[in-house]
Amino acid sequence: MDTDILRMVKRALREVLEEEHAFGYVPLSDRWAGGRLVLQPGGGQKAKEIPVEDFFNKIILLRDRLRVLEQKVNAHPNLSRSEKIDLQQYVTKCYGSLTTFNVLFQDREDWFKGEGGQDS
Repeated sequence: MDTDILRMVKRALREVLEEEHAFGYVPLSDRWAGGRLVLQPGGGQKAKEIPVEDFFNKIILLRDRLRVLEQKVNAHPNLSRSEKIDLQQYVTKCYGSLTTFNVLFQDREDWFKGEGGQDS
């Protein structure tokens, strides 16, 4: 496929995702560009290395899926208001558990926020 056509298709897909689902391009902090994540097990076993960009993309996918879950909970016709609030609190706690990864984000507005909107 022609690279110009591929680029146009990718841009169009990105625009649709941004408009329909509030997904957008989230830049990795320059500090981590080209970096590698090393998972070193105990006991002298071989380390696992992956590009930081790949790990970051997984974090973004997780965040986007949490957003979709949030939207589905809030729009669900059979859940009571109190059930929606209860489920929303779990989603918020998930965001709070992910604040450790905020160091990877270039822009602070993309950070995960836990309960009370606090970020780490």
